[in-house]
Amino acid sequence: MEKFITLFSTAVPLFIDNIDTDQIIPARFLKLTTKSDLGKNLFRDWRYDSNGKIKKNFILNQKKYSGKILITGKNFGCGSSREHAAWAIRDYGFKVVISNIFADIFKQNALNNGLLTIELKKDFINLIYQKLFLNTNILFEINLEHQYVQFENNKEYFKIDNFQKKCFINGYDDIELLFSIKKKIEIFEKNNIYN
Repeated sequence: MEKFITLFSTAVPLFIDNIDTDQIIPARFLKLTTKSDLGKNLFRDWRYDSNGKIKKNFILNQKKYSGKILITGKNFGCGSSREHAAWAIRDYGFKVVISNIFADIFKQNALNNGLLTIELKKDFINLIYQKLFLNTNILFEINLEHQYVQFENNKEYFKIDNFQKKCFINGYDDIELLFSIKKKIEIFEKNNIYN
């Protein structure tokens, strides 16, 4: 997994509540068993019409919005528990998704796959939307070490599980984390095997 400590990036605002995993990556694309190439079908039915032509009014198709941060409405990632949704978002190029509430399974899938999910207060997210619609080039700082999101003169702190934070900062997935403490595990086993 890629290390994540601080990210400076512009953001894409997708101001829609209750976006389910079938909208994030439609079921017809779940036959893939690798994490690559899913990004091209992220929000497929919102980005393209039935003939495969780009819908110019959809936010991801507007060149004025870009960046590694996706800012969404509440209850993002609801619906089925498909891990492909996190894969598709990550493969598209997003490193962070910000919402005021995530569906639990999606949140865990995202964190396990190197996609940082950040929950912020609704008022702060509304402020972000207001500012982004006036200036699409706002630079955001996501500081995982000190757990805050900042843009212009606005700053908001967020919570993250210490285990997940350690994994992101060190670039570990669950297995890599176990390998990083292998010697401690061996010492523990040696000292406790006969107790």
